[in-house]
Amino acid sequence: MHAIIKKEDITSALGMTMGVVEKKQTLPILANVLISFDNDGFNLLATDLESELATLGSPATVKSSGKTTTSAKKLHELCRLIPDNDDIEISLDTDKLKIKTNSGKYSLATLPSEDFPVFESSSDEIEAKINAAHLREALSSTAFAMGNQDWRHYLNGLYISISKNLITTVATDAHRLAINAVEADADNDFVGIIPRKSVNEIIRLLGDIDEDVLIKANEASLTLVTQKSVFKTKLIDGNYPDYTQVIPSGDNSTIDVNVGLLSEALSRASVLSNEKYKGVKINANKDSLYISANNPDDESANESISAKYDGDNAEIAFNVNYLQEILNQQPSENCYIQIFGPEKSCIIVPPNSDYPKYVLMPLLI
Repeated sequence: MHAIIKKEDITSALGMTMGVVEKKQTLPILANVLISFDNDGFNLLATDLESELATLGSPATVKSSGKTTTSAKKLHELCRLIPDNDDIEISLDTDKLKIKTNSGKYSLATLPSEDFPVFESSSDEIEAKINAAHLREALSSTAFAMGNQDWRHYLNGLYISISKNLITTVATDAHRLAINAVEADADNDFVGIIPRKSVNEIIRLLGDIDEDVLIKANEASLTLVTQKSVFKTKLIDGNYPDYTQVIPSGDNSTIDVNVGLLSEALSRASVLSNEKYKGVKINANKDSLYISANNPDDESANESISAKYDGDNAEIAFNVNYLQEILNQQPSENCYIQIFGPEKSCIIVPPNSDYPKYVLMPLLI
């Protein structure tokens, strides 16, 4: 095993794998990356047993093929600190990975490539093609609402539903619900729950990509294929709740408000809200929203901003942090807040659009 690689090529590839490499080191080899050389260049593979990331062949001068595993963190740090545009010569000498540059020589410990765990391949998968930017939007606009270490393990992930021409993403922690739907081209239907860590990794991998990517999925795993990588993740075993049952319906009144104005007012009012519940009240009338908060120290905040409202005067309270997170995901300058009553959840959507759709439970204060 012997090859010469550009510093930028291997550093970029290693950087992609670092989100998957197991940091707790339950098994020593999980802190390693599998590096292999063949006629097409070099490939890297990282896993934490729940997910796996392979970077696809990158240019390299390969003098002899082979593979081994070494510390992902150490190799990444070393290559990152080598001067830009330098060539890096990599070779395997018995059980040591030798690194040679214009200014130095380095030796890293290895573990046998045969011991590196690799996901089993599957042929029984549905396939869906989707624009990377659209997929990233669907995931990032809903992922924040996932549960975090909830005893209901299925809430600690993101529900994905694939139909012939649509991919729907859903997340909830039982306090708020986030739903988005984007166009796709699939050959069959699929539903599954992607773990939190894998959702965040997929969002990171999609980055600024604006090309079509491929999703492959079966009942146990999901694979994302891009031009530069193949990411595989196991799915959470369980049945996701019927989220449609918590979406309010019936008579409602709509607040049409500027997202920036509302967010800034909420930020100021939240300073004097109850530290435990972070509650703020919103009073709506025809052309204004009144925002108020108070705390046990008898401190209070009152704000007034312009807005359009088509119903009778109404008051409803929310956890300000949950509301702010939803406002941060709004794609338009304004949003609609649909109120169904002071003790019922509200719906927040962009003007004249069904998605992204957010359901927020009220606070009873």
